[in-house]
Amino acid sequence: MKSVSFKKDLLGLQEELLRFAYKLTSDREEANDLLQETSLKALDNEDKYEPDTNFKGWMYTIMRNIFINNYRKVIRDQTYVDQTDNLYHLNLSQDSGLETTISSYDLKEMRKVINALPREYKVPFTMHVSGFKYREIAERLQLPLGTVKSRIFFTRQKLQNELRDFV
Repeated sequence: MKSVSFKKDLLGLQEELLRFAYKLTSDREEANDLLQETSLKALDNEDKYEPDTNFKGWMYTIMRNIFINNYRKVIRDQTYVDQTDNLYHLNLSQDSGLETTISSYDLKEMRKVINALPREYKVPFTMHVSGFKYREIAERLQLPLGTVKSRIFFTRQKLQNELRDFV
């Protein structure tokens, strides 16, 4: 008898759960998938549900946890770890923004602006773009860490100002 009541409560909550899933995912297909996965998880764990407790809250918690786990999995799958000799870990998602920058600006114009920079700004910036960490740049150029960070920051600002017309 307990199982019939559980399934009845689950079916009665489907519309609300679908709305919540849509709020989480902003996509109809993903919301339907999330609802299905949540319902299956609830049915699999029916024995763990305590009668006379907040069934709706329990279901929302299951859905939220599934959503968070799926999100973390997607982020983990999009992380690239570079296994070069120096073991430098590069954690860039596949959509790192570099593609959009190259497609937004004329590459020749970017090179022209960078090459016009004074050497003390150009060298740290090109090293940073090449993948060096601030600390590594500071050590190699024998500069204070704050100086390296500020030079890279000012170079980015200059590039944004110079290339504003190309957006």
